[in-house]
This record gives sequence, C-alpha cells and structure tokens, in this order.
Amino acid sequence: MNDKEFDIVIFGATSFVGQIICRYLVNENTEPDLKWGISGRSQLKLRELKLSLGKSAQAVPIFVADSFDEVALNNLCARTNLIISTVGPYALYGDTLVKACTQSGTDYCDLTGEPQWIKRMISLYEDDAKNSGARIVNCCGFDSIPSDIGVKFLQQEAYKKFGTKCDKVRLRVKAIRGGASGGTIASGINTLASAVKDSNLRRELKNPYLLCPPGHQNMVRQDEIGVAYDNEFKSWVGPFIMAAINTRVVLRSNALIEPSYAVQFKYDEGFLTGDGHKGQKKAKRLVRLSKVSMGLLSIPLIRSFLTRYVLPKPGEGPSLDQQNSGFYDFRFFGRTQHGDEIKVKVTGDKDPGYGSTAKMVTQAGISLVKDVSKEEVSGGFWTPAAVFNDDLTNRLITNAGLSFEVLSTVRG
Repeated sequence: MNDKEFDIVIFGATSFVGQIICRYLVNENTEPDLKWGISGRSQLKLRELKLSLGKSAQAVPIFVADSFDEVALNNLCARTNLIISTVGPYALYGDTLVKACTQSGTDYCDLTGEPQWIKRMISLYEDDAKNSGARIVNCCGFDSIPSDIGVKFLQQEAYKKFGTKCDKVRLRVKAIRGGASGGTIASGINTLASAVKDSNLRRELKNPYLLCPPGHQNMVRQDEIGVAYDNEFKSWVGPFIMAAINTRVVLRSNALIEPSYAVQFKYDEGFLTGDGHKGQKKAKRLVRLSKVSMGLLSIPLIRSFLTRYVLPKPGEGPSLDQQNSGFYDFRFFGRTQHGDEIKVKVTGDKDPGYGSTAKMVTQAGISLVKDVSKEEVSGGFWTPAAVFNDDLTNRLITNAGLSFEVLSTVRG
C-alpha cells in the first residue's frame, strides 16, 4: 500500500513532545519493522537528540527542514508516507507543511488545538488533498483523541446493545492530573491575541459547527457549559478548557461519518466538581478562573509580561516524574431518541498533554500507515473518529495506556 522510503518522519523532533515521541518509538518498539526518521530546522540539535536515543537509534535518518522552507518540505514529503508534526503554534508555523503534504499525497497527523487554523487549512487545501490522496488528520493528541474516539466507542456499543445510536452525548471529566504545556499555552495565547484584533474570528470561534463541512444538517442548539448540575452524574459541572476544540472535532466527526451518529446530534463537555454546596462553589470558581484568565490575557501588556516571565514557554513542559504520575478519567453519557442510556469510561495514563499525547499521536500515525489503506479512506481532511477503524482503538489500549469500558446500559 505504501511505496516511499520511510513510513513516518517526526517533524519537530527536538521539541519537548517530539523528543518524548522519539524515546517512545525507541524504548517501546511497538512496531519493530517501522521505518522512521526525525526532522527539524537544526542539524546540531537533531544529532544531539539522535545521540541521546542510544545505539538502537543510530540508523534513524535526519532530515533538516524549516517550517517555511517549501523546497525542503517537498523533498521530505517525497521520501515518507506520513509526517507527524509537533511544530506549533500551527497557525504560525504549520501552513507550508500542510500545503506540501496535500500537494504530494503525503499523509499527515498533528497535535493542533486551533480550530480557526484547521478551518483555514480545509478551505485552502482540501481540494488538493482529495486530488492527491493525502489524508490530513488534525487533533491526534489529548485534544481530541480521548473525546473523539471515546464518543465513537460509545456509539458503537450503543448500536450493539440498542440497535441505534445516541443523539445526545455528554463527556464529563471525573479526574485529571498533568503539568502545564508550554506549546499548548502558546497556541492558546496566539489564538486569543488574534481574536482580540479580529471580530470575525471571535464570531467564528463561538460557532460550535465551525469545522463541519458545508451542507451538514445538524442544527440543534449546542450547550456551552458554565455552571450546571448534571443529574446523570449527581454532580455540579464547570467548564472544561479543552471543550473549545473537542466539541468542534466531535461535531465534525458526526458530519463526516456515514451513517452519522444522528442528523441532529448534541454534544457537550464539562468538568465534574462534586455534589452539594461545595461542588457548586468549585464549579463557580472554574468559571471565574476562566474569565479572569481570558481577561488578563486579552490585555497586550499583561499578556506580554505573563508570556515572558510567568508561563511555560514552547519547548518547556512537565518533569519526567510529573509525566509519569499524570492521568485522566473521562466519563461519557449517551441517550438515544427512544430513551436508551449508556455510560462509558475512557482513561489514560501519563500526563495528558505530553506523556499520553506523545503515545496517542505516534499510534495514530502508525495506524494510518499500517491499518487504513487509501482504498478504504481517500484523501481529505479527516477527524480521528472519521478516519480510523478499531485497529487504532486496539493500539491505544495495547500500546498507549488508554482504556475503553462500558459501565452501564439501560433500555428506555
């Protein structure tokens, strides 16, 4: 199915998450026959990385390429079937690589959480991807594989049990632990800074159907969680910061998958804060924290100070101990039109933004190369749930520390 010299190249291999990916590939060796290489703009840093990976990595090739060097990126695409990009913020550094992949037929996975950039790439390069056969799969890390594949798993299990899928699904974060990601913070700040200057972008970012293709029929009003009480989980709920990207990815999946989950499909995400007055106070605190943070970061002088002196910078991230002690526990609730109900649990080990993300995007890249032929899924811009089959779910369970479990089903 694949005829190029290499299966996968890690672009941005010397970044914080890029290094974790490379160590994971060397140490875990989940795909022994995988032909992979590393790429970035500094040959010196790439050599240092290769040396740090040990003897077993000394045959791994190095490709020097800058994010804006179209010739180098085209040459890179000519030699590999798939590129995993860790170079963000993608709205600043991602355009040229996506263009090169879509025009050369090279598959692509990334870790972006920037919906406005995904929308722009679709509008610019979707036709090229369809013509060349390139499968472009954004959001293959913590945003948004646990959400997107979690909803797909729930829908598959609901169909097995009830003979129909759920038209309403909720994700609730039960527990999470992880260090702050400098790259994710930089992407968020870049998006916010752009939105402050652009009223059209602000409107776009508020649209839950921003990433849905033209002609989609889903018109149901989507909820944006503030402070609410969730009767199904017997808990107060506050906002979950990743919902801004995850909900849009899941809604796009519903529009791309045939048959869809439901023509009128409702999905939201929130953070469980507990029952009673204490839980309500915690949910309100999350809302206040979100508003204060957004307000402060909207002010250029304060944003500049925090970026320079306080917040983690791109390339910085949690310590190895923090990565290893991290985890997340997501609970999903789905209801069909007939009142059938299903609850599902999705968990991951390691720090979600780095340790787990590195494993997820690696397995996504491997699965796209090894498990999904271009006859099965043609070129275009896809979501994880729309492009991957059960092989990825199995890889995530076996090799990436995720679990997927049905907790309960009730017929309506």
